[in-house]
Amino acid sequence: DELDKENFGFKYTVFEGDVLGDVIEKISYEVKIEASADGGSITKSKSTYYTKDDAKITEEHIKSGKDKSAGVFKAIEAHLAANPDAY
Repeated sequence: DELDKENFGFKYTVFEGDVLGDVIEKISYEVKIEASADGGSITKSKSTYYTKDDAKITEEHIKSGKDKSAGVFKAIEAHLAANPDAY
């Protein structure tokens, strides 16, 4: 949806896939990466859930979405760490 190269941030929306189930219409994510004092980085993210009609989201929906999102993030992180020339 949006890329902010100067501030190391991006926004994207998921509107298809297993993570949505039959209750969630879409999930919008905002991610920002900041330098940490130890030379690494800190990733901050915000998720906004949009339900279908007047459906209610449970904590289980949110936990499931966070777990799946974290899995994707870890896979990308591992790939980039193993292939530093890729970025």
